[in-house]
Amino acid sequence: MRKSTSKFKSGMAMIMAIAVIVIISTIMALSIALSSQTTKRTTDVYIYEQAVLLAKSAAEYALLRISLDNNETDPCVVKKLDFKQDYYDINISVRYSYTSYPADAAKCPLTSRFAPVTTDEQNGSVLLDIAVSVNDTNITTEPIKYFRRTIQKL
Repeated sequence: MRKSTSKFKSGMAMIMAIAVIVIISTIMALSIALSSQTTKRTTDVYIYEQAVLLAKSAAEYALLRISLDNNETDPCVVKKLDFKQDYYDINISVRYSYTSYPADAAKCPLTSRFAPVTTDEQNGSVLLDIAVSVNDTNITTEPIKYFRRTIQKL
């Protein structure tokens, strides 16, 4: 009778060992999956925050270009700016608001105007639509896009 009890104990120990190995391997697999997801999310958040900061900088850059390129005879020279910064695509569309536009409609077409204004205080404003995107699959697994619209005084 002793022999069957010892066989039962060794069989039960083997089942317990297999159960512990299965439980530990499941926990390890879950922790590795969670770790890789956390790394992906951290990278995506970092790239998104960089896009937000680039959009703010792009607005300042657009205002600089407008102040350098626009003049009295052609106040709507800068209509669109497109450029790349590392793996970011930055697109800026510019629309102006003045009390009076140049007589030559080609210099400031309707597509470059956003609102007629009547007072000198409102004169010389610009509407900037800024889109920053990342489509590089080596950096992120899904496209990241940030859009910012701002009205600035010239």
